[in-house]
Amino acid sequence: MRAISPKGWGEADVLQLIDTPRPEPIATEVLVRVRAASVNPTDWKSRRDGSGYWKDPVILGYDVSGVVKEAGAGVTLFRPGDEVFGMPWFPRQAGAYAEYVTAPARHFTRKPASLDHLHAAAIPLVGLTAWQALAETAGVRQGQRVLVHAAAGGVGHVAVQIAKSLGAYVIGTASAAKHDFVTRLGADQVIDYRSVDFSEVVKDVDVVLDTIGGDYYERSLKVVRPGGHLVSLTEAIEGDRLVGGVHVGFTLVEPDHAGMKQLARLVDSGRLRVEIDSVFPLEEAAAAHRRSESGRATGKIVLTI
Repeated sequence: MRAISPKGWGEADVLQLIDTPRPEPIATEVLVRVRAASVNPTDWKSRRDGSGYWKDPVILGYDVSGVVKEAGAGVTLFRPGDEVFGMPWFPRQAGAYAEYVTAPARHFTRKPASLDHLHAAAIPLVGLTAWQALAETAGVRQGQRVLVHAAAGGVGHVAVQIAKSLGAYVIGTASAAKHDFVTRLGADQVIDYRSVDFSEVVKDVDVVLDTIGGDYYERSLKVVRPGGHLVSLTEAIEGDRLVGGVHVGFTLVEPDHAGMKQLARLVDSGRLRVEIDSVFPLEEAAAAHRRSESGRATGKIVLTI
């Protein structure tokens, strides 16, 4: 099969197209013919410095949408021909930038019929990140106030919609040029982070989703009410702890069949859509990485395979 593998760690030019044996599913696993995979910052951050859990050959990527070709012994969820999507193995190597992947069947769920593979591939990692952080870690519920940083980004634009689906009043930070986009997603208030310090104008929120880190972490603490939650996707905080009466914690996304089913339901009900910024063929993965690293993308970048 064809796959994208870095010939070393560094800039996007290290990515190369290789031929490598097709994986074979063992018991409880499925073999999926990948139709599309999306690019996430974790992909190019790992490509730069080699961080992660890799095997030979190194094949990047986690988001998968495709078709089941084979089902291993004991698999009852799927049969060959089923269309599925998911985020297998994270943080271990999933190898989504390839024509085939194998993974436990329960790392996938059925692709919503309303989505093509391009849009389905764009959902798993960002969708599970937002769902696990907001619905499960912070327990967002009806009537709460939720602040989402980088609300036009990959995780952010999905998080806005998930918070709204949970009944929250949603505040997002984004550049002025992206305010209309974030408002269309359902945000009740959008703050231009380039001209306004959000910590000066936002108060008493129940939950902050910090997708940026750095000084955003400290400033976000100031706007959370006592008993509220600050969920960080960037600051490796050990465990859930109280800081000035605020529950502070770091969450890392996990493969999650049940979470994927929740995302599929939101898609089918019209409460979740994913924005596609751009589409590249597999062999142009380096260009896709450069686009993602530029920070100019609105929504997700997808590879067709």
